[in-house]
Amino acid sequence: MADPENDGRRTDPTAKTAAGTTPDAIADAPPPRCGFIAVIGATNAGKSTLVNALVGSKVTIVSHKVQTTRTQIRGIAMSGSSQLVFIDTPGIFAPRRRLDRAMVDAAWGSAADVDVVVLLIDARRGLSDDVREIVDRLGAERRPVVVILNKIDKFLFAERDQLLGLTAEVSKRLEIEKLFMVSAQEGDGVEDVKAYLAARVPLGPWHYPEDDVSDAPLRFLASEITRERIYHWLHQELPYETTVETTSWEDRKNGSVRIEQTIYVMREGQRSIVLGKGGQMIKTLSSEARAELSEIVEKPVHLFLFVKVRESWESDPERYREMGLQYPKE
Repeated sequence: MADPENDGRRTDPTAKTAAGTTPDAIADAPPPRCGFIAVIGATNAGKSTLVNALVGSKVTIVSHKVQTTRTQIRGIAMSGSSQLVFIDTPGIFAPRRRLDRAMVDAAWGSAADVDVVVLLIDARRGLSDDVREIVDRLGAERRPVVVILNKIDKFLFAERDQLLGLTAEVSKRLEIEKLFMVSAQEGDGVEDVKAYLAARVPLGPWHYPEDDVSDAPLRFLASEITRERIYHWLHQELPYETTVETTSWEDRKNGSVRIEQTIYVMREGQRSIVLGKGGQMIKTLSSEARAELSEIVEKPVHLFLFVKVRESWESDPERYREMGLQYPKE
């Protein structure tokens, strides 16, 4: 497992190696391909779920709450001789706060210099105002886009004509390079998307080792796992005025990992919510995050959570750098 203090890349322990491969097999192998693929869309379209399904491993957190992904997350998948680097982006929406603007800027920035742009649309929601703005902007750039209609498992057979109507409406507004209909949650159609992209990305050397599944440091992923648990348990009580930082990571001699994290909130009342009555909520968050982290790092994890009030952290440029975002000016 990668050292979080060094490159921190996550690897796939089940990945095959080239050991024992004969020279003839190497000579007959197709040339390598590698490409960067930005997955963009409105909030709650299912981008993180799709990226995790394509990679075959959890590399980005998932929540039914909108605006869960705050920065670009790269998930790395292998398909034959092709390495696919998926960039999971924050949902695009009409920003109101400084953090909103930073997330939307990050999403559009990811689509500026990639090999393939994938637009993911929640088929149930159709062309909402946010989706229409995204489609029109992409159409104005006159760039072919791979369009994926997601959540088709939510449609009854008699409703499938709605999908055709949605496809026709989108095709009027931008050039569709290829269209897929999938259920990222169920995995339906995901392999078809992966196979197409594997043949679509350009010839060239891989950018990452074959067994890497993400370039995100483990410290960052650990913070995201805890934030996911906060969203799961406190989505009604606690707004988005919270962030999590991994402040300490110690690989111990007995093979376990000791992790300390600080949960920052903006008001004292929010601190009480995270702690819960008698500290019960913080215990639940720690227990669930610890169990998932143990599976990821394949070691026993000792997780210690602290809650601190940091007023107006959304106006602190350092917090944006911690999240991998550019601090937007007024």
